[in-house]
Amino acid sequence: MIGEINIAGVFISPLLLCLVAAFFGRLIVSKLLEAIGLYRHIYQRAIFDTSLFLLLIGVAFITLRALTSP
Repeated sequence: MIGEINIAGVFISPLLLCLVAAFFGRLIVSKLLEAIGLYRHIYQRAIFDTSLFLLLIGVAFITLRALTSP
């Protein structure tokens, strides 16, 4: 189990950290997909972006768990 993360004496929830990382990751990936023109082929962009955000949250959480495991 991942406990709170101590940053300068302030305890931060790992989920909040993963949400922030996924948000900025989604912005970057979204800009890249738009630049290469892949969004032309996506029918429901809002659903795709939400799914991308949820996948990035999972990747960030698994990465954080792997980094903090003994």
